[in-house]
Amino acid sequence: MKYLSLLLFLLIVSCSSSTNIKKDKQEILNVMKAQEKAWSNNDLEGFMNGYWKNDSLKFFGKNGLTKGWRQTLDNYKKGYPTKADSGTLTFKIHDISPIQDGSYWVMGDYYLKRKAGDANGVFLIIFKKINGNWKIVADMSCG
Repeated sequence: MKYLSLLLFLLIVSCSSSTNIKKDKQEILNVMKAQEKAWSNNDLEGFMNGYWKNDSLKFFGKNGLTKGWRQTLDNYKKGYPTKADSGTLTFKIHDISPIQDGSYWVMGDYYLKRKAGDANGVFLIIFKKINGNWKIVADMSCG
């Protein structure tokens, strides 16, 4: 009976953990869907809602390392000032995996369809649950 109770407890914990991971992944995908929509409307501030609004945010791209939410937004505004520049954003997700409790990495491709010429690339982003919301704390994108 003792072993049966232990087995039942482990099964419940395992199912609960699996349910939480599925829920976390869906919430992360929801953030990314909102980002696609905001970007595609040239709403760069809306796109940045998916990022941690903190000086410790890190973005690594073709121009090197950018630190901080404000600087990342300023870089986006400079590089994509109009709808023709920002175009329509689509993500293709290849993997979402837990790193530790409350954080995940997401690997995928991004596709920008735009009048100024399409731009595509790959990314690895790290999401962390901060104050009950999933936020990107680090982003490495290459195009």
